[in-house]
Amino acid sequence: MATPGPLGESEEQIHKVLDQNGQQMNGATGNGAHADVLPGAVAVKGDVEMAQREPSLPPPGTPPAPEPAAAPGAPESDAGETYVSVTYFDILKHFSLMGYIGFGGPAAHIGLFQRYFVERYKWMSEQVFAELFALGQCLPGPTSTQVSFAIGTVKKGVLGGLMSGALFQYPGAVVMTVVGAGAAKWLTNPPGWLEGIVMGLSAVGVALVASATKGMLMKLCNTNVTAIVGTLAAAAAIYWTEPWLYPLCIVIGFIVTNITDRKIDKTLKGSDGGVESLGFGMLGGGILVGLWMAVLIAVLVLARTIYKDGDGPLNWFEVFFRIGSIIYGGGQVVLPMLLTDVVKTDADGNELPNTWVTEQQFYAGLGAVQAMPGPLFNFSAYLGCIMAIKFKYPFILGAVLAWFGLFSPGVMLMFGVLPYWKRFRTWQIYRRGLTGMNAVGVGLILASVFKMTVDVYNLAPHKSAALCIGLFAFTAVDELKIFEPIVVIGGALLGLLSWGAKMH
Repeated sequence: MATPGPLGESEEQIHKVLDQNGQQMNGATGNGAHADVLPGAVAVKGDVEMAQREPSLPPPGTPPAPEPAAAPGAPESDAGETYVSVTYFDILKHFSLMGYIGFGGPAAHIGLFQRYFVERYKWMSEQVFAELFALGQCLPGPTSTQVSFAIGTVKKGVLGGLMSGALFQYPGAVVMTVVGAGAAKWLTNPPGWLEGIVMGLSAVGVALVASATKGMLMKLCNTNVTAIVGTLAAAAAIYWTEPWLYPLCIVIGFIVTNITDRKIDKTLKGSDGGVESLGFGMLGGGILVGLWMAVLIAVLVLARTIYKDGDGPLNWFEVFFRIGSIIYGGGQVVLPMLLTDVVKTDADGNELPNTWVTEQQFYAGLGAVQAMPGPLFNFSAYLGCIMAIKFKYPFILGAVLAWFGLFSPGVMLMFGVLPYWKRFRTWQIYRRGLTGMNAVGVGLILASVFKMTVDVYNLAPHKSAALCIGLFAFTAVDELKIFEPIVVIGGALLGLLSWGAKMH
């Protein structure tokens, strides 16, 4: 909607109005209109600057009007801020980098996106980014992947979203496809030097997550209520791993802050926050959500009727698409579900001859993907290769079916829901609940810091060296602001050094 600027008035007229009403009024100039993609827009920055250059003074003795208080726990208003318009080349340049430095899992990815596209490059406001993060938390699928597609979409539409998401995913996906096709046996008994490098990369990944979590805690858990909500969500995520836990925590966070903030006016204020597109229209979004549902129903029916107990491509796709459609919480939840479906065992836990993947192959690939940049869901490409090779299909067929099966539900839902986000982001109930949902999301990331630290320590061949590498990496990224790719390379070299020096 277009929001017209206030009509200009002379200083004498303003003083006349002030004298009559006894109220303070600030002068404003400009009568242009500013077209916004999203509701809640204000006058463009040029109008604000002109008003600042030619201020209207209140009558002597008039007390200054108090500044309106910001809502607790909410991102700061972006009124008066300007955000850059990007080109497809900008998306290509920046997301190509993200694909190679995105170590550490979804928590680190969200932190990287915030650091680069909100703080450094000003693509969007803190408020818009927090809403995209919350939207990803509320939808099934990998949150960091969904946010990567959403960032490109809100800047350059559907094509921009496909570019940003694909560029972020492909490095890890390609490497894991190659690993599954040719190196799966080698990974079951890796050489010592490779273990050292993986240890160094894993320690850096934990440091990146810790740095990202620190920044998000300070911004999204900055009140007593949100700090408690985030901490309880983290504790629950550490203690339980059931798939229902994550959506339950998000609903509870939504309810809690709707209660505690019920008297706070959280009307959407500020500009469009850098949003220039919502991708598909509402009709297109609805069709996309319907298509996701139709595909899910079709593969579920076929896999349980015509292809029941089969070991072919449709059965593989059904498993990954089904899991991708119901998964909340990222890798910690998806791994047990994948293990149950692809490693076939009898009642005593012994592997069956027709198992799609052996348990040894599963855990070897898991170790490899954790040392790769990009989403943990790239593990699906590795599993698809192994399954295809076992059943005499081209390895690339298995990789494509498994990878698209696991990723596509969450991506389709994000593209489908974004057009409706324009409407419900203005609702008071949503804006009050958003504070709690973001606190829960940060709490789940905080839990991953502790769990990843313990896992990396237990799996490291040189435990004390791994802790030191993580400490150095945290200081380098969080305090010294060293470029992340340099820190990643340094961690790998330190891990190799620890192997060479036999730092047991």
